[in-house]
Amino acid sequence: MPDDAISKDGEAEEAKPMNQTEAAIAAAKAAYDPRAALSEAVISALKSCYDPEIPVDIWELGLIYRVDIGPNNEVEIDMTLTSPMCPVAGELPMQVQQAVASVEDVTTCKVELVWEPPWHQGMMSEVARVQLDMF
Repeated sequence: MPDDAISKDGEAEEAKPMNQTEAAIAAAKAAYDPRAALSEAVISALKSCYDPEIPVDIWELGLIYRVDIGPNNEVEIDMTLTSPMCPVAGELPMQVQQAVASVEDVTTCKVELVWEPPWHQGMMSEVARVQLDMF
C-alpha cells in the first residue's frame, strides 16, 4: 500500500513493510525480465565477435549501431566496420548473425551492414580505449 493510502474509515494508513519472503519474491519478479535477459544474452554473443586485426570485441569497438528485439524474439542488428575497405567485410556480419542466432530463444537474426554514420575512434567504449592504449 503506498505511503499515502487511506483506510476504510478515511484515516491515513502507513504502508506495511514487507516481510523477508515478500521482499525476496518482489525482488525475484523485478530481476527476472525475459526481455532484459534475452537482450543481455544477445550482447554477450556480440561480445564474442572480433575483428581479427583488432583485439577488442565489436561491441566495445562501437561497431554495433542498433539491436532491436521483436515481439517474437526476432533480432535485427545494424552494424558497421572500421572502414569500408575492411578485409573482413564479407565474413564479420555473417559471424555476428551466427553468434546471435545461436542464442537460446532468438528465433531469427538479420544483420545489416551500414556506413552511416561513419565509424570513428570516438565510438569506442572506455574499455576498448584502455585495451588499445588509446587515451
